[in-house]
Amino acid sequence: MSGSRVWVVDYGAGNLRSVENALSFLGAKPVIARRPEELEGASRLLVPGVGEARAAMEALKASCLDGAIASFHRSGGPLLGICLGSQIIFEHSEERDTPCLALMPGTVVRFPVGRGVKVPHMGWNSVSIIRDHPLLAGIPEGAYFYFVHSYFPRPARSQDLLAESEHGCRFAAGVACGNLAAFQFHPEKSGPLGLRLLANFLAWEP
Repeated sequence: MSGSRVWVVDYGAGNLRSVENALSFLGAKPVIARRPEELEGASRLLVPGVGEARAAMEALKASCLDGAIASFHRSGGPLLGICLGSQIIFEHSEERDTPCLALMPGTVVRFPVGRGVKVPHMGWNSVSIIRDHPLLAGIPEGAYFYFVHSYFPRPARSQDLLAESEHGCRFAAGVACGNLAAFQFHPEKSGPLGLRLLANFLAWEP
């Protein structure tokens, strides 16, 4: 794992520096990609993000990174989405009626209003593991991770669900299919267990 290279997509959507610092702490060498040609030869790709789906997709399309991410996904290399990066992998987001990357079937919906539920959901929440996966190796059931979001993924296929959490309703905290995995929480801000998940990603060979 030490010295392994991981390409990180920079499309102006937030948590790039904290992700870069976490990967460097683990001994990896993050390669920041802002243009499609910078993903040529990429062997491991991470799509971070904080903010709004519409703005994120507009930025990806303007830089042609949307097609580059889709091309990498088709190549079969390990691909990880974090927070907003876990939402834009789906087909559509309710957030400003936004078409997304459609790498995984499903939609992104807003937390229901009412019942004393605060939106955005912000803070530490326990995560229930639905099925085993290499990225969850060493992560105990009920572990706490850090969330900041108003929308959450709703995968179309039950077999894609990896983990759930709860904030007024049960929601998908982690999904995976083939070489693609994504988590709604921020592993780079979630202490030792978050770092463990990122270390698992650096070692993952789907």
